Amino acid sequence: MTKVSEIRDRSVDQLNEELIKLKKEQFNLRFQRASGQLENTARFRVVRHDIARIMTVLSQRSRGEAAPAAPAKKKAAASAAGKIKKPAKRAGAKK
Repeated sequence: MTKVSEIRDRSVDQLNEELIKLKKEQFNLRFQRASGQLENTARFRVVRHDIARIMTVLSQRSRGEAAPAAPAKKKAAASAAGKIKKPAKRAGAKK
């Protein structure tokens, strides 16, 4: 598995070459899986994820974006402050 930081350090030409190589490997893995010869089934998923990582970095570069910042986590402030109330129990309701 390739880390995103390693992918970002490569040039566009290197990424395109790696993408072609991974797509060929994915094609071969698909045939192996269909014929029942695939022994390492986890490799199929790893190749798919590496292809997605490379395509993401390439699209970010084409748009001129830098590395995406991690989204800020939002806390459930409304429920912590007591603004969200639980519905009242109805009289005679069974548990």
